[in-house]
Amino acid sequence: MKSVFFTTLALAFLGMPVFADGHATGDANAGEKVFKRCKACHSIIDTSGDVIQKGGAVGPNLYGLYNRIAGTDPVFSDKYGSSIVEAGESGLAWSETDFMSYVADPKKFLAVYLDDKQAKSKMGFKLKKVDDARDIWAYLVSVGPEVVE
Repeated sequence: MKSVFFTTLALAFLGMPVFADGHATGDANAGEKVFKRCKACHSIIDTSGDVIQKGGAVGPNLYGLYNRIAGTDPVFSDKYGSSIVEAGESGLAWSETDFMSYVADPKKFLAVYLDDKQAKSKMGFKLKKVDDARDIWAYLVSVGPEVVE
């Protein structure tokens, strides 16, 4: 079931335009505007403490989310739910595809990823518009650290 879900999702993204860096396909400028929906729970603060987006502390800091192992922000470590930590321990490192699936329906994403119908997410918010999720991801990548391959 898990592989069918992710294969279908990956095929849906094949026709999308890709930025030159290959890490985001959305519009970062549009994502900055849409990120206002996320600020109630999340902030973006770089490693030197500079605030990129002031926001709440209910959710983890989203700076450097690209390729971060799920459930591993050290400042937020004692607040994560067990399912997101388990997903990280199982190898979930945030990519555009996983981020978009997660924000669309966090509980469903974790249930599929972990193959566990009892999996839960503390994130109750769902971002249903694919373009909004894609744009937020592009924004997060654009304000994050330089990606070195």
